[in-house]
Amino acid sequence: MSARSRFVLALAATALTAGLTAAVPASAAPAAPAPHARAAADCSIWADGRLHCGNAAGAKGYADRSYNSAVRGQLNSTFSWFQCWGHGDRHAGGNDIWYWTQLDNGQWGNVPAVSVKTPVDPAPGLREC
Repeated sequence: MSARSRFVLALAATALTAGLTAAVPASAAPAAPAPHARAAADCSIWADGRLHCGNAAGAKGYADRSYNSAVRGQLNSTFSWFQCWGHGDRHAGGNDIWYWTQLDNGQWGNVPAVSVKTPVDPAPGLREC
C-alpha cells in the first residue's frame, strides 16, 4: 500500500471515529465513575485479592501488631489497600485485628483495624497472615 493510500485510510478512519463520537449524545453514554469516586464509597476485596478501603489520614503502621513496636511510617492518604490481617494487641476498635500494608513511605507495616474503615473485622474474604 502506498504512503498516499495509508494517509487517506488514516484520515478516513479519523473522520469516521470523530463522526461516531459526535453522533452519540453525552446523555446516552454512561460516564464511568472516577477511580477516586469508587474508592471513597468502596471497602471490599478487589480482583487483586487485596482489601481496598478508607482509612484514617495519618494512620500509623507498626513493625509488629503492637503499639509498643517501632513505627515504620504512616498512611497519609484516606484510601489504601491492605494485603492481609492478623491478631495482635487489642486497640480502641474493641478487637485485636491489624492489617498489613505498604505504607506511603514504601515500608511495610501493621495498621490497627480501628484506623481502617471496615464494616467488620477481620474483613470478610481477606486472607489471614
